[in-house]
Amino acid sequence: MDAIDLSLFSSRVNAVCDEMGAVLKRTALSPNIRDRLDYSCALFDTRGELCAQAAHIPVHLGSMAFATRNIVSRFNWHPGDMVILNNPFLGGTHLPDITLLMPVFLEEKLAAFVVNRAHHADIGSESPGSMPVSSRLEEEGVLIDPQKILDRGKTINDVMAGIVIKVRSPETFMGDLAAQISANRAGAKRLALLGYTDNELTDRLVALNDYAERLAHAALRHIPDGCYEYTDFLDDDGYGNHDLAICVTLRVSDGNVCVDFNGTANQTEGNINCPLAVTAAAVYYVFRCLMPEDTPPAAGSFRNIQLRAPQTCLVNAQYPAAIAAGNVETSSRIVDAVLGALAKALPTIIPAASQGTMNNVAMGGGTADKLWDYYETIGGGTGAHAAGNGLSGVQSHMTNTLNTPVERVEMSYPLRILRYQLRRESGGDGMHKGGAGLLREYEFLADTSVTLLTERRRRSPWGLAGGKPASCGENRLNETMLPGKTTVKVKCGDRLTIKTPGGGGWGNSQK
Repeated sequence: MDAIDLSLFSSRVNAVCDEMGAVLKRTALSPNIRDRLDYSCALFDTRGELCAQAAHIPVHLGSMAFATRNIVSRFNWHPGDMVILNNPFLGGTHLPDITLLMPVFLEEKLAAFVVNRAHHADIGSESPGSMPVSSRLEEEGVLIDPQKILDRGKTINDVMAGIVIKVRSPETFMGDLAAQISANRAGAKRLALLGYTDNELTDRLVALNDYAERLAHAALRHIPDGCYEYTDFLDDDGYGNHDLAICVTLRVSDGNVCVDFNGTANQTEGNINCPLAVTAAAVYYVFRCLMPEDTPPAAGSFRNIQLRAPQTCLVNAQYPAAIAAGNVETSSRIVDAVLGALAKALPTIIPAASQGTMNNVAMGGGTADKLWDYYETIGGGTGAHAAGNGLSGVQSHMTNTLNTPVERVEMSYPLRILRYQLRRESGGDGMHKGGAGLLREYEFLADTSVTLLTERRRRSPWGLAGGKPASCGENRLNETMLPGKTTVKVKCGDRLTIKTPGGGGWGNSQK
């Protein structure tokens, strides 16, 4: 393939993923998918290697790139089939993220897979919002091992019924799942309409991954050879275990990188345990940021990155560890730790720490005939860097979702948003200042159960090159300070205030 043909092909297959995302957004029912865009779409080859993706959520896409190969080899595929899963130890991330895989056949031959993953606010946990402060995986909701939900285009009713019967809001759940099915069907149809034969598509997908590998390797060779270490800490696991270390050692040699997590804390009682696929997603994300913007978003770009993590440690947790917050909070800290190590090799390129948390807020209530669940993450500040200040009030690193508009929240749930504003002066000082966090205040118009899974409430996001750390986050119910991870029952009229961390500063402001 010449360069022009390859570039056009890359744009076409990425556009297929964009179209899948547009279908999912416009047909989903829940604000979490329709408004926050908590979903991802991608294209894989017949071996399960990532070949294209839309610019969606890094933690979804990186984990799919790491784990899909093992999934596609499990089944005999036919046109119209679709597989569903959420098991975090068999290719998923955490239970609310449901993945659907669909084969694409050209000339009656298996040619590729279209895949999407979306976060459902209700996956059958006893805790509304399905993000509990859990100590066992079974507390987090319905566990779905990889299995067919469609067989040659026909719904397998027993599989569908076994899932739906366990959720609190079956109508919304079914609507969102139907949107995911429609998105995959749209992607398969569009891929076929590109007009490639089976062999042409296969050859181009191989060439695309090989090209991604060449670009990625060239970028990684700019990292000086050497060994770079960093240790960062999670605040706690919600069960009294504090200051849990994530240790990273980077060994770099001629554009080949080994990322070693030896020394990291063991998996713990609370749900900050992280499956290896999620750890891989966080690592891939960091190194993807060092690659040229036009590097194809394909698995080839990760071939020169090796991952090592002891089994049963915090970043390679084993079944049946609780993992709901590993996908959101621990993945964020893995990014911080890898960036901290890279800052020793590339001090003028790597930024200070961003907020280091997704500030998860899950809630719900109602009566038996009308239950409701809601989930959102809240932005914060990003770290400053050698070229300028950090950004304020944005989602950072492993998440790429939007906020839920205030109007949508108040239309859909018994909630009122009293304040939503930047948290001034929360970014770290320095020659360049870290971005500011956010303040979001809820008033409850009905009795509600609320769960918070948040980090950086005890340990501040760090600065670099003499820059100061950012302010920690805070959670308050009325005037009472809440811990970072907790479930509380609130009354009508109560107020919950979330103050998110800022980003660390960069450089000594006195110079």
